[in-house]
Amino acid sequence: MSNELLTVIEYLSQSRSISRESIVKALENAILSASRKSIHPASDLRIKIDPPTGKIQAIAVLEVVDGIPENSDQITIAKAQEVYPDVKPGEKIEWEVTPSNFGRIAAQAARQNLSQQLRRAEKDNVLEEFSSRVGQIIYGTVNKIENNGNIIIDFEKTEGVLPVREQIKEEKYTNGDRINALLLRIDTNTSGPALVVSRTAPELVVRLFEREVSEIHDGVVSVKGIAREAGKRSKIAVASTDPKVDPVGACIGLRGTRVKRITDELGSERVDIVPYEEDLAAYVTNALRPAQVQSVKVDEENHSLMVIVNEDQSKVAFGRKAQNVRLAGKLVGWTIKLCDETSKERAPSIEKQMKIAAGKLSDALGITQSDAAKLVANGFVTVDGLKAAEDAALESVEGIDLAALRAALENIG
Repeated sequence: MSNELLTVIEYLSQSRSISRESIVKALENAILSASRKSIHPASDLRIKIDPPTGKIQAIAVLEVVDGIPENSDQITIAKAQEVYPDVKPGEKIEWEVTPSNFGRIAAQAARQNLSQQLRRAEKDNVLEEFSSRVGQIIYGTVNKIENNGNIIIDFEKTEGVLPVREQIKEEKYTNGDRINALLLRIDTNTSGPALVVSRTAPELVVRLFEREVSEIHDGVVSVKGIAREAGKRSKIAVASTDPKVDPVGACIGLRGTRVKRITDELGSERVDIVPYEEDLAAYVTNALRPAQVQSVKVDEENHSLMVIVNEDQSKVAFGRKAQNVRLAGKLVGWTIKLCDETSKERAPSIEKQMKIAAGKLSDALGITQSDAAKLVANGFVTVDGLKAAEDAALESVEGIDLAALRAALENIG
């Protein structure tokens, strides 16, 4: 049994990338679990495997008593002194209780219980290996695409899952494709893959810039904010600690090579690089580019910004399906209300118009006035506009009852 056991330990260690110590511990637990009824019934019992020789021992902790033992956790002092000459009554000793046929018992136990113990050891190994890499990009190969759409990825030492909700809808993968993703978390309590990764997380864009832009890696340029609608468009705000270094230029790279590598990695997702400013009005002006802003009025009480643009810049400021203004709002962390130059003196009427638009949406869809107001504030002012909107755009509206909205849109055809 010893040579056979050593061979098994070595094979498992190499094939599953688990340390010999972890394999031995897993075997000890498996044998103990399966063979308790076959060995000494002490309450404090353990299995010990000697890694160099493969010898298996069952060890019990027993109390030394002067007289007849009252239970299986006790041993007479006369017997104990055969091994421990100086032992006294009341002391506890380790005592080997290995049955004569324990090799056969251990082999059967290993077959029946080792798989579960090894899975636990693998999970512990994964936790130790990847815990410091949460929030970082890891690289793997597509191993399988499940019926529910989840993608199982081989990361060499373990498997991970890219759930449907973390996938960019426009991206399609087949078995064997290389894939880069952000490690979101490690889940060691499930029977499936322990690593959960994402292609949609905003932090993925930040990590790509850190990888491609040496000035960010060196701390000369810092990322101040990120807003993303995965697969469509992102806005990233950057600043420089060195007045001689242009943060935007550093991120773009010579002839756009750096940002191109990033957009290629993101499936041609558009990435706007925004100069960060401490002044809020200047910051939102940068965030709304390529639109030209005339002026910004800050409403501290309502945490909102009234942004004035020329009439011909209004469409650019909003962007396709209000994406530009929506991402700019996320980036600066304030609600942005756009109006053109000809309407700036009629700001109160704009609020009224938004309420009217929200009322119409509420009536047409049968949703709450509050949800309708949130939609209007994010640029969705008509039913047709909502029907044409991408799911990611609707999901980005904070506080909205998305299920009710989708049901309402389906009901009106």
